Amino acid sequence: MAAVTFPLAGKRIWVAGHRGMVGSAVVRRLATEDCEVLTAGRDQLDLRRQAEVEAWMDQARPDAVILAAAKVGGILANDTYPADFLYENLMIEANIIHAAHRADVEKLLFLGSSCIYPKEAPQPIPESALLTGPLEPTNEWYAIAKIAGIKLAQAYRRQHGRDFISAMPTNLYGPGDNFDLNTSHVLPALIRKAHEAKMAGADHITIWGTGAPRREFLHADDCADALIFLLQRYSNHEHVNVGSGEDITILDLARLVFEVVGFAGEIRTDPSKPDGTMRKLMSGERLREMGWSQRIGLREGITSVVQNENLKGLRARK
Repeated sequence: MAAVTFPLAGKRIWVAGHRGMVGSAVVRRLATEDCEVLTAGRDQLDLRRQAEVEAWMDQARPDAVILAAAKVGGILANDTYPADFLYENLMIEANIIHAAHRADVEKLLFLGSSCIYPKEAPQPIPESALLTGPLEPTNEWYAIAKIAGIKLAQAYRRQHGRDFISAMPTNLYGPGDNFDLNTSHVLPALIRKAHEAKMAGADHITIWGTGAPRREFLHADDCADALIFLLQRYSNHEHVNVGSGEDITILDLARLVFEVVGFAGEIRTDPSKPDGTMRKLMSGERLREMGWSQRIGLREGITSVVQNENLKGLRARK
């Protein structure tokens, strides 16, 4: 187990993006530590406005920042709103990282995404695969913004000696996920589709693509635990992958979700819709060598989401 080099006791920690799925999981995880959690909602602070971020940071004076705030979405959302995904994510990360430097924040953890890696990256994907090939076109706008965030953290570390680090989570799911079919990722979309089909008595569900792509999933609470682990124990320029180390085909994922939800109908595929990258499994060797491992299995995690989310209200949620 890697040694604790940044103890959290008595620290003031700002979780930027605390209302999102990952940010709220981080807040839950930090509740078990002897620290003060700082938050600022959209009604208080527009992270896209540099002056606002700097003013808030000067007043709050956090000791550490976990940068989980981002504009996120699936293939359809990325393809439909490329300017929004690139601009808003660039502004959020640039404003917070620069303000953290100005305010002399002791440590910052930037949260990226597995989509930063090339479309044809080796599997499992090592951290060293970054910038070695073309990106997946369906989400390159978001990926480019996240790559810029990694490089910005590295630049402030190199030029100013800041203890700014980055973590790259795999596909996440859990409490508070986004179930809007226009902007959601594959797992919550499948949960919603299965629930609505079951309620409507449908005999089949059609899923995007061929069902052949393989994806890796990690519960948000496991991700939060890994992030706090890294905040306490990691200090280096290279980003660190955060994943489960296991992947599953979209078709098998659909079968698992439908089984948990209790939908017994047929699964049909729609090959006219894009598959995206055919396989995306990240190497978690570096994090495992430091002594961290996941605790929540995929079936257990999906079951927890289905049991604890208000599925009856999914149709109205945005």
